[in-house]
Amino acid sequence: MDGPGRTDPQGVRAEGRGGRDSGTLVSSSMASPKKKLQGLVAATITPMTEHGEINFSVIGQYVDYLVKEQGVKNIFVNGTTGEGLSLSISERRRVAEEWVTKGRNKLDQVVIHVGALSLKESQELAQHAAEIGADGIAVIAPFFLKPWNKDVLINFLKEVAAAAPALPFYYYHIPALTGVKIRAEEVLDGIQEKIPTFQGLKFSDTDLLDFGQCVDQNRQRQFAFLFGVDEFCIQRFINFVVKLGFGVSQTKAIMTLVSGIPMGPPRLPLQKASREFTDNAEAKLRSLDFLSLNDLKDGNLEACS
Repeated sequence: MDGPGRTDPQGVRAEGRGGRDSGTLVSSSMASPKKKLQGLVAATITPMTEHGEINFSVIGQYVDYLVKEQGVKNIFVNGTTGEGLSLSISERRRVAEEWVTKGRNKLDQVVIHVGALSLKESQELAQHAAEIGADGIAVIAPFFLKPWNKDVLINFLKEVAAAAPALPFYYYHIPALTGVKIRAEEVLDGIQEKIPTFQGLKFSDTDLLDFGQCVDQNRQRQFAFLFGVDEFCIQRFINFVVKLGFGVSQTKAIMTLVSGIPMGPPRLPLQKASREFTDNAEAKLRSLDFLSLNDLKDGNLEACS
């Protein structure tokens, strides 16, 4: 799950999932279908210094780690794992720019999460994503003043999508953090009639019935379904660390261990993973041969069908 921790290499096979460039051309007012999001998608961490500032200097190294060592070429930027909603708008813009720039000719798809509590801020971030050459945008439900039904939520998503009419649009469903309990299946019903650029769903919830119905009821559409929940990720290790307490802070500590890239601490109000957690996690990784065999490298991944 892209929040509160990692994502997971689990997914489903759905009919109509697209492959590479179909050669189909469409109006610039619609999202181009030439690239279909599929396979593993890394929910990226935002590296930070010990003082809580973004460490832009290691993002290029992070790209190379994903591509060369994990074989992953699709990323989801500024989501929950990336602490997107703990960053300022200017920071989110610069993080997006850095991933797009450093990933050019290396990454296949860079999807930017542009959700915010303010519609205007979401629109600004969506426009910026289009300007810098991102491959798609995703939006979380606003979670302070919440949409109380599907129609209100769709209206919010529609206004954001309209700010970047040439980009594929994804709905980011994570009710455990937003408190918005509108089922994803309900949101997807007829969504392309309201949002022509809608291309898929990022599903971060444990309600597998809801997820299964999303897939089953949209088999004739070429939607991408990204699925990632902590509890389904690398079972032996996750079962161990969940007992210790596991979230974004712990994800950063573990990724520092397995990648060698200094991910740094999270930003307040999150707290840095304790030394006890890091020591225990490292010992467990070594006992499972994860550090020596790099088997944990899929720990920040999710599957897209």
